[in-house]
Amino acid sequence: MANFAYRVFSEVAKQKTFVSAANILNVTPSAISHSISGLEEELGFALFVRNRTGIMLTPDGEKVLPIVQEILNSEAKLNEEAARIKGLNQGSIRIGAFSSVCINWLPDVINAFKKKYPEVEISVRQGPFNEVAESVRLGSLEIGFSALPIQEKLSVLPLYKDRIYCVAPEGFVPENGKTVVASDVCDETFILQQIDYDRDTKKALDAFHVSLNSIQYSIDDASIIAMVESGLGFGILPELALQKLSGRVVCYPFDGNFYRTICLVSHAKSQQTPSTQVFIEEVQTYLDKRYGKKRL
Repeated sequence: MANFAYRVFSEVAKQKTFVSAANILNVTPSAISHSISGLEEELGFALFVRNRTGIMLTPDGEKVLPIVQEILNSEAKLNEEAARIKGLNQGSIRIGAFSSVCINWLPDVINAFKKKYPEVEISVRQGPFNEVAESVRLGSLEIGFSALPIQEKLSVLPLYKDRIYCVAPEGFVPENGKTVVASDVCDETFILQQIDYDRDTKKALDAFHVSLNSIQYSIDDASIIAMVESGLGFGILPELALQKLSGRVVCYPFDGNFYRTICLVSHAKSQQTPSTQVFIEEVQTYLDKRYGKKRL
């Protein structure tokens, strides 16, 4: 089985203190320190540097962390496959997703999966697109729901084209009565999440000549709806985010095809545990039933 020092290194990198890592691994802080020192001696370079707030990875440590995590993931895959051979359904899946996927898809997908594989432990971490993809790359998540484009070298599975809508206060009607055109919004303030601005939202705003000076930022999708409802501006939200949000607002598509493409990111299939592979299949089955051929 994998060297215990690898587990220590991975946990210290995650927790950023020896004490926290020791508590997680149920050993003493001195054992953690001794393990890291031994691994550094074996490798021939420092893995961490200490500062006032804790410790951080050295550049060399950042390079080897994904490799160590891959070794640990491979061991997990081995153990899980051995369990499968013995007729057991064991394992764990760590999933990362942004808010609208957590709200609209994951409850149904996880419930369907757990009916078939009740012994598999599932945890969900919510975060923005880039953070989820980076966590998958580093190995702290097995699966991530993100949006194209993906910069990290990961397996990317496009899932759903999510149309982007203009959210306006009650009573607003675009000139043509159906879609929002540039003249409808040229003098309006827009409220959006800052983490969304560098993706498909920016494409829509740029196409309609909305300047940076006309943009304000909010915390989350529900806050955007509340601010639009109060007449503080217009919002831009994808269809999936609007499905379980309500308020005295109206939603119209923009004139043009503006979408975000939701995708699933993971490591190559050869590096996936059996339960991860089956969960990915469950996601695809769910989306096929819900959207059919219209999803992409």
